[in-house]
Amino acid sequence: MAWHEIVRDVLKRHKVSLVTYVPDNVLRPLIEGVEADPFFTAFACTREEEALGIVAGAWMGGLRGILLMQTSGFATLPNVIASLAVPFQIPVVMMVSERGTLGEFNIGQSLVARTMRPVLDALAVEHHTMTRLDEAEFVLDRSLVQAYATMAPVCFILSPLLTGGKVFAK
Repeated sequence: MAWHEIVRDVLKRHKVSLVTYVPDNVLRPLIEGVEADPFFTAFACTREEEALGIVAGAWMGGLRGILLMQTSGFATLPNVIASLAVPFQIPVVMMVSERGTLGEFNIGQSLVARTMRPVLDALAVEHHTMTRLDEAEFVLDRSLVQAYATMAPVCFILSPLLTGGKVFAK
């Protein structure tokens, strides 16, 4: 199976039925897969903070959700993670398509890529960089179990080594 099929299936297994996202080409196969599956309610948001707030509110209403975004979008989230998800113990699930590495041309993407993991560490948010297809199901499954058991956010960073990354014009 492809990485996006594994993600879709693990989300279903854990009853993560709400998918909020800011459109991204790398995440497109996953977004199309959840939009085509009647199990999921998926929709685009204008900003990552909005999407995280919707996922947090859904949790309070008894629904599990995930936020899909690219690296640059993560830069807008530290305040909402620190002021909402962490202190109120909301297991917000985030998935980031990693930019800023492996031939990146956009300095903004590179800067956020270098700061994303230290920010997650400073906020005590569990995070995993997924690079290998053969580990994807295990990492996703166990991390979702942990997030819901400990009532803590988790962030999955999808390396270009896993997804193929963004295709750049030559």
